[in-house]
Amino acid sequence: MREVGPVPAAGSAELDRDDLAHRYAYPPDPDRPWVRVNFVASADGAVAVGGLSTGLHAPGDREVFGVLRELADVVLVGAGTARAERYRGARTTAERRERRRTRGQAPVPPIAVVSTRGDLDPGAGLFTDTSVPPLVLTAAAHADGARARLGAGAEVVAASGDDPESTDPGPVLDALAARGMVRVLCEGGPALFGSLLAAGRVDELCLSLAPQLAGGGIDRIVSGPALDPPRALRLASVITHDDGLLLRYRLDTVGPFG
Repeated sequence: MREVGPVPAAGSAELDRDDLAHRYAYPPDPDRPWVRVNFVASADGAVAVGGLSTGLHAPGDREVFGVLRELADVVLVGAGTARAERYRGARTTAERRERRRTRGQAPVPPIAVVSTRGDLDPGAGLFTDTSVPPLVLTAAAHADGARARLGAGAEVVAASGDDPESTDPGPVLDALAARGMVRVLCEGGPALFGSLLAAGRVDELCLSLAPQLAGGGIDRIVSGPALDPPRALRLASVITHDDGLLLRYRLDTVGPFG
């Protein structure tokens, strides 16, 4: 695994875990939620094979995925993705937990699921196969029902904006920040990414490009209304591993960090 951009480096060395952690570090002591979105896509733009992102094979993506989760305060995901991908609690090791403690973070990052109605299955691995209870961010109108359904298996948080039947990105991120979770890793899906992007709440995109052609379909990493004009991106890093590319972009409104 080598870094080759945005400024090519002659004879660049192999990157280890510590190098990756340095490349993907969040801004020091962010005073607001810093939202990093992470996706994998095929060379022809597919975001899933057979309905699952695990059908896409991007060399190096697994290593970066682990580092991104280790650095984050919280892993944010939409309910549809949590169901389709059969989410469970973040996996960790004693070494990872100790590194997180050294950085002043909780030993394990919780999963936070955005679900307007909170109609999640309490028997799913998200609630039964985890070392820390997940957060369920739901509309205030459905919060009590979600609490009754999920019981002690989750912390249900009312995160409504002006519409009591929606979960707006602003209140969602505010609820996370109130819990000290400002290093946010969003793992999708496309609808959640679209709502964050439309609200101007995305700081960084990490895109693993799988050397595959999936063909067919029209799914993309972001869904929702078209952006007019499109949001500009600045290339922050390019890492190669075998035939895969690991791309990291900053949105044009982000300052000079990194």
